[in-house]
Amino acid sequence: MHSMLACLWALAPGAFPAPAALDAGPSLTMTLGKALFPIAAYLALAPVLWFFFHKTWRELDVTAHEHQKKTLSEGSYNYRPAVLFVITALVLTLQEYYGGRDFYDEHIKAALRQIEVNQLVHPGGLGSLVNLKKYNDLYGYGWWAFSRCSGYVAFPMIAWKIFFRKDSLLDMGLRTRGFLKHAWIYVLCLAVVLPAVYIVSKSPDFANYYPFYKKASRSWFDLICWECMYFAQFFALEIFFRGFWLSGLRNSLGSGAIFAMIVPYCMIHYGKPYLEAAGAVVAGIALGSLSMKTKSIYSGFLVHVTVALSMDLLTLANHDALPKVFWG
Repeated sequence: MHSMLACLWALAPGAFPAPAALDAGPSLTMTLGKALFPIAAYLALAPVLWFFFHKTWRELDVTAHEHQKKTLSEGSYNYRPAVLFVITALVLTLQEYYGGRDFYDEHIKAALRQIEVNQLVHPGGLGSLVNLKKYNDLYGYGWWAFSRCSGYVAFPMIAWKIFFRKDSLLDMGLRTRGFLKHAWIYVLCLAVVLPAVYIVSKSPDFANYYPFYKKASRSWFDLICWECMYFAQFFALEIFFRGFWLSGLRNSLGSGAIFAMIVPYCMIHYGKPYLEAAGAVVAGIALGSLSMKTKSIYSGFLVHVTVALSMDLLTLANHDALPKVFWG
């Protein structure tokens, strides 16, 4: 959904330089306008968020207040925020240092190369499925997606069950009950934003950034493999930020859990186009509030992947780069 907001924001006058000015670069006025535009957007959207979610926020705060009162009256200590914040810090740090291209190049690629070499000596093994020359970039993104899925799902879930054995992992936004009841909200979001996605897919900031996998246009096999990885990490991301985070802090921080969550959620978008990173703040509040209300992460996931797939396909189509063959 952060991509949706970025798309809408990019349509604002002056958000991007006119085509004739691209060679000279954006002016200082345009740059400042783009930098400050999110502030105006936050102020404009704040009443909308308040209108839709203030009742949900209050209910969360009341429940958390009662839970905290009970904990204090019993002389107990609430370990959940401490455990969750430490797990989050460790997960994000591990992903930053070991979940990217550097670790792949230093370790995973070397292992794959050895498998290829072994294939020359012992034909018919795993080496027949490895082709570094052709798919090295795809393998690199495979490691990225795997590290996100294991980091956002496996590690925090296992750690949480060790500390809080009575908690059900299904309560972390994984129950399907109530999904259809609120699905209309997400359909409405898509109806508003998909036309904007079409327009913004032509802008330089986004057109030069998507898709991440630059060889996606080589074949439909490349594109499908990439999108499957992309979707998997989106699902893991939703589980972590809208499921694990909010479920773990619901009774501790109330609505504050939502606003605490948007800080790391925004920061993981650093390196993407500026408007997308800034849009993650509002998207995080909206998706987090809906997740707290519905206790489900599925609709947010569907919005994410629909926008992501649309952006990739439109960007490729605008460059006449959609795949022409199934196998590269």
